[in-house]
Amino acid sequence: MVSSPSKQQLETTPSSKANGTGKKETILTPRFYTTDFEAMANMGFGGTEADFEAILQEFKADYNRRHFVRDQEFEQSWDHIDEDVKKSFRTFLEGSCTSEFSGFLLYKEIAVKLKEKNPLVSEIFSLMSRDEARHAGFLNKAMPDFELQLDLSSLSKSKKYVYFEPKFIFYATYLSEKIGYWRYIKIHQHFLAHPEKRIYPIFRFFENWCQDENRHGDFCNLLLKSQPEYINGLKAKLWSRFFLLSVFATMYLNDICNRSDFYEAIGMDTRKYVDEVLRDTNRDAAKAFPVIIDMDNPKFWAYLKKCEENNAKLSEIESSSAPKPLKTLQKLPHYASNGLQFLKLYLLKPIEIQKGVVL
Repeated sequence: MVSSPSKQQLETTPSSKANGTGKKETILTPRFYTTDFEAMANMGFGGTEADFEAILQEFKADYNRRHFVRDQEFEQSWDHIDEDVKKSFRTFLEGSCTSEFSGFLLYKEIAVKLKEKNPLVSEIFSLMSRDEARHAGFLNKAMPDFELQLDLSSLSKSKKYVYFEPKFIFYATYLSEKIGYWRYIKIHQHFLAHPEKRIYPIFRFFENWCQDENRHGDFCNLLLKSQPEYINGLKAKLWSRFFLLSVFATMYLNDICNRSDFYEAIGMDTRKYVDEVLRDTNRDAAKAFPVIIDMDNPKFWAYLKKCEENNAKLSEIESSSAPKPLKTLQKLPHYASNGLQFLKLYLLKPIEIQKGVVL
């Protein structure tokens, strides 16, 4: 999910800082969310109870109850992994764990606030939080293998929470869960084809993991459909486009600028991976949103490429020995350019969807 940047630091243990993984947040780092829980509790979900009941049974089945268990393959030294690969893998673990934990906190809070007025939807959110906690815990257990730890309880207290209106929570969580599904399934498929590239056993768990993400996305789709004003009309089209572009631009920049070394280390073509994930998520979004992005428009990729170049310049300025006030001045044109690129992305003609059919 996407929001404005925060100045808070991730809470890391001394072992994390010693390895250089403690870092300041940027617009691309996972963040924590809050919303108007009272307004969400007062929403009507009339006429959709049967659909919610059906998806509740899916969550209650808990197909992955015994799946996320560390086995003997984890009981070994990982000193043989190249240090550069370890560094990039730590970034992957830290970002993924923080993102999953953020989802757990949000879903748990929604479940508590909705329990009295909407126990059905509340129970589903509670079960979603169960899944996210399971994912975050599994990732957190992997961190000591790479001299890294996150104090999740401390993290939840120190992080700055970003406020989103309920409808924005629904838009953003739908996209977050669906893009998570495609990210995990693509990595899983890669290791099926190239098992020799699997550097760590956690990737064996990604097939079932992505099914959790897919169920979460389907539930968020149902939430959107239960509120017709969120998916019908001009405002719905404008907000849908905004969140599509925000999430897609964030993944593009995060993976190309920050995680490329990791993907290349496990034998993946980063640009091909990003392209496929974005296209598949965009196609999925046609099931929920009134518009999707025209990714066959070359301008879409050209504007993202310009943002990538701006971010490279920003990193170069940040790592220079120039005084901080000078760095700030040097960065301004690149921040302005990124804003302009996003505006141009937003003004590109989207693809209209009518009842699940691309027009």
